[in-house]
Amino acid sequence: MSNRLSDVEARIASVHELESVVSAMRGIAAARSQEARSRLDGIRACADLIGAAIGDALMLDDHDTQPSRADADGGTHVVIVVCAEQGFVGMFNEHMIEAAANLPGTDARGYFVIGGRGAVVADAHGLKIDWSAPMVAHADEVATLASRITEALYERLETGRATRVTVLHAVPQLSATIEILQKSLLPFDFTRFAVPARHLAPLVTLAPQRLLAELAEEYVYAQLCEALMLSFAAENEARMRAMVAARTNVLDTLDQLTGDFRRLRQEEITAEIVELSAGSPAVEAARCKPRPSR
Repeated sequence: MSNRLSDVEARIASVHELESVVSAMRGIAAARSQEARSRLDGIRACADLIGAAIGDALMLDDHDTQPSRADADGGTHVVIVVCAEQGFVGMFNEHMIEAAANLPGTDARGYFVIGGRGAVVADAHGLKIDWSAPMVAHADEVATLASRITEALYERLETGRATRVTVLHAVPQLSATIEILQKSLLPFDFTRFAVPARHLAPLVTLAPQRLLAELAEEYVYAQLCEALMLSFAAENEARMRAMVAARTNVLDTLDQLTGDFRRLRQEEITAEIVELSAGSPAVEAARCKPRPSR
């Protein structure tokens, strides 16, 4: 009985330690999600500034041709899927890969999978991974990763290995479901930028076509930064929900172990009382037994 009781005590101590770990992971995930959300305004302001510059540069273009390195008709369609690098995110990666696999269309596709865990799931689904990279662990790493993706994309565009680019990423929200956003990056749509109503065009030192092409690349980079930051926030919110569920299970296990400990302790006390009670008549008889005379 004492061995069983000590085993339950040891398990209770382990569960308390696990509860501390789960609570710490939840706190870290909450802090990272909040930090990612706080960076979004700056990224969007940068994208708006680049968009305004594109509008100004369009005043210099003759509008006969639109500067784009991609052709919407045919060719390889590159799909960027932003997944998670670390675990404890529930079905986050599975939902992302399934959304990528179920994109409409019959064009040839190559997948850029961001996040090691997502790459494993993509491989299990039979997706053709052309390029992959680890997902960021901190918000400060988003700019570097976006730069790497942009370079890999334009390298393929320049060599004719890609003609379309779409990014799939999750967005943070309060509900338990994962909302996935699909955004077309290339071919670049210049018609969405308003040309300012003024008579004088800006003074530039580059040819209009080259200027617009470089501004478009900067805008794609800003869009990738936003997609990565949103996905990073969504990933950590998924981890928070997973930790809430884990803590609930931990508390249920702790309640069960506490009940087992109390039951075993009560059984041990009862056994001791029974043993003492059974031994009382024998002890009393021994005391009352007359001693032999000498």
